[in-house]
Amino acid sequence: MITETACGCCGHRHVRSNHMDEKIPEPHVPAHAGSVIDPICGMTVDPATAAGRYDHKGVTYYFCATSCLEKFKADPEGALRPPPAAGLISLGKKKPLPMMMPSHADGEGAEIDPVCGMKVQPATAAGSHVHEGKRYFFCSVGCLAKFQADPASYLVPPSQRKAHTVTVPAGARIEYICPMDPEVLAYQPGACPICGMALEPKVVSLHEGPNPELQDMTRRLWISLGPAVLVMVLAMAHMIPGDPFGALGRGHALNWAQWALATPVVLWGGWPFFERGWASVVNRAPNMFTLIALGTGAAYAYSTVATMAPGLLPPSFHLHDGSVAVYFEAAAMITVLVLLGQVLELRARSQTTSAMKALLGLAPKTARLVGMDGSEKDVPLEAVQVGDRLRVRPGERVPVDGLVLEGATSVDESMITGEPMPVEKLAGKGVTGGTINGTGSMLMEARRVGRDTLLARIVQMVGEAQRTRAPIQRVADVAASYFVPLVVAIAALTAVAWAIWGPEPRLAHALVNAVAVLIIACPCALGLATPMSIMVGTGRGATAGVLIKKAEALEILGRVDTLVVDKTGTLTEGKPKLVAVRFTPPWTDDELLKLAASLERSSEHPLASAVVAGAERRGIALAAVEQFRSVTGKGVIGLVSRRRVAVGTSTFLQEEAGVSADDLRTSSEEAASLRHEGQTVLFVAVDGRVGGLLGVSDPIKSTTAEAVQALTDEGVKLVMVTGDHRSTANRVAEQLGIESVHAGVLPDQKGHLIAELRSKGRVVAMAGDGVNDAPALALADVGIAMGNGTDIAMESAGVTLVKGDLRGLVRARRLSQATMRNIRQNLFFAFAYNLIGVPIAAGLLYPHWGLLLSPTIASAAMTFSSVSVISNALRLRNVEL
Repeated sequence: MITETACGCCGHRHVRSNHMDEKIPEPHVPAHAGSVIDPICGMTVDPATAAGRYDHKGVTYYFCATSCLEKFKADPEGALRPPPAAGLISLGKKKPLPMMMPSHADGEGAEIDPVCGMKVQPATAAGSHVHEGKRYFFCSVGCLAKFQADPASYLVPPSQRKAHTVTVPAGARIEYICPMDPEVLAYQPGACPICGMALEPKVVSLHEGPNPELQDMTRRLWISLGPAVLVMVLAMAHMIPGDPFGALGRGHALNWAQWALATPVVLWGGWPFFERGWASVVNRAPNMFTLIALGTGAAYAYSTVATMAPGLLPPSFHLHDGSVAVYFEAAAMITVLVLLGQVLELRARSQTTSAMKALLGLAPKTARLVGMDGSEKDVPLEAVQVGDRLRVRPGERVPVDGLVLEGATSVDESMITGEPMPVEKLAGKGVTGGTINGTGSMLMEARRVGRDTLLARIVQMVGEAQRTRAPIQRVADVAASYFVPLVVAIAALTAVAWAIWGPEPRLAHALVNAVAVLIIACPCALGLATPMSIMVGTGRGATAGVLIKKAEALEILGRVDTLVVDKTGTLTEGKPKLVAVRFTPPWTDDELLKLAASLERSSEHPLASAVVAGAERRGIALAAVEQFRSVTGKGVIGLVSRRRVAVGTSTFLQEEAGVSADDLRTSSEEAASLRHEGQTVLFVAVDGRVGGLLGVSDPIKSTTAEAVQALTDEGVKLVMVTGDHRSTANRVAEQLGIESVHAGVLPDQKGHLIAELRSKGRVVAMAGDGVNDAPALALADVGIAMGNGTDIAMESAGVTLVKGDLRGLVRARRLSQATMRNIRQNLFFAFAYNLIGVPIAAGLLYPHWGLLLSPTIASAAMTFSSVSVISNALRLRNVEL
């Protein structure tokens, strides 16, 4: 898919490919040595295609647009001067649109969500809003809520918006994203300005070394723990027999001692929470840290006033010794417990990408390069280039994707395909980087290196999938958009109710219970419920040979009740062989095959390749072709040795080669016989007369029958679609037990079949491997591409089966069902926790049982909620597929 990004400075649009095979780098991140950075806007520029260049002090600078070039010429020194703190970047959308203005339709009837820039169909939009006489459409309720809060800020170009910024260390190249708000992107660790959660490295950029956010939170936790415990002990001094603290444990002295211990805990240990809480206010994105900052801030501020100026408080607040009750222990322990929760959460979140880390670790660090003179030496993996010859010894990992030149061995491909049985590899067979060589030694040629290897493409695809949103996420989005304001309102009502109707001291009870409400509420549990499960689920799929491109596909796949499968390359091997030649006098079989193969050599169809290969096996020399023309799904025609030759269907020969129906009828019986044997029949015409028939056979994959049976047992209806003749298609269907067959279907008709099935209320998946399958793959509820098929099919599909084996689809459905079950469990827990916890914290149990919830206990409960959601998602790592 081709998309466009915009220079944040000049607005110039840059074409960019999302195709897995393209080596075009992400914006601002140089992906290879040939890339340079535009010094004005920071866009990645290829010097070969740059819009301009300029030499300054012996250095050549390249520019994405002439406007950037002119700005640089006007003030080179200013452009090259490093900004304070090594620079700032926007945490805006990863693929920004230059104007993100919904007044410009994008696509057929699509509008642009002014908040996130996503394409939105008005008919399926999550919501709309009229502003100054114009209606805007939104992809989620969250975006709608943000727009309603401040429409003006979203109706300006991104370059003029008030951006969320973070400091960029010099030379930083690792991208960090937010798991809840994947549009947030930064180049150093930090907190998300929307939800406040710690950013984490993108999967494709995982780096060695500890997580700096985890290190910081752990340090704050251990330093704050001791003082917080002492504050708690002092607060309970009156309950300890023997008065162990003496005067320090009573009256004003006690309050001052608690203040001295709690202040560094709250103001230093909890400073990140106050920063994130303030950011949520500035960005008008209330989140969990808004509540934590309000709760701990209120408890600490009140207690500080009560300690330093008790006379400012009403007499009802004073105890018998003249002091005032304080809640430093609550503020300190809440801070420590939230720190503990952050540590546990960060550790758990790091495990959600364990599958991708395992895949990244498969590639060896070095490769053994074989020189033209036969010498061998170890070189860094990055130094391997396409065409290099590499030696892979027994037990070593294959360094890159390539082709076996010499040797015979077996290779363990289980981490890539999910299949436990080693695969035999002989000369001419392909091998995949990261797989493990068996007991034999082999010489291979590198065909794909670096970002082009299957391993790198898998990691990239899964990384992108983990940052897409499943439709079920809208449930959490709706709740989250109202959650924090609702909790704040409940806390305020709680304070008012206790202040009016509560027992003495009323205001103290009002404060404590309001703080408990703010602390126990956990919007993060709602926000994490879906993305954590998607992240773990897609990673688990990658280790089983199932690549999920979009979270939406993962959600729908488990509900699929109809599977439309292409025959060639999906049910069959996709490597047809010429098995029969039937000539009509005066031609001989070699003469007929020479004419047909010469013509078919110009075609890319698998059947054409089979004919050409058959001629080569017989040692037939092929002739030149003139006036070659191909009609998709029907046949080819051209001049071979001054004769007009056509190869294709009988209809094609009538329409394009002028062959009469009577002439074709003489070969129909022979054609029927070949089709009954499961062969695909190609008619050959020479100078307007039938010259003979070619029979091509494509064997059924050894695993197809097992996969078809498993899918049928799970209630999935299989529909086979093929451009082949009905008798050939029926023969394959009979062998596999498929009842519904659509034969003689042209590529554009496959889409009509998909649409027809969907109109009947069926949830349709389409599995195919060829270019002609791409439109149908895109039209289906879920498109499934065979990993051994074409790249365009993989690009059009939402799911790719690495092995090119339909058994992978059975695994994919089970993964989908397990993931959706896990998401529903997470959402249920998150909703139930908040629905039960908030009323209890407000004092719901007090009238009947006299029970109140301590803010400290509320903090522990809040920590437990997020960690439990992540822990439940981690169970998907072990799901049986």
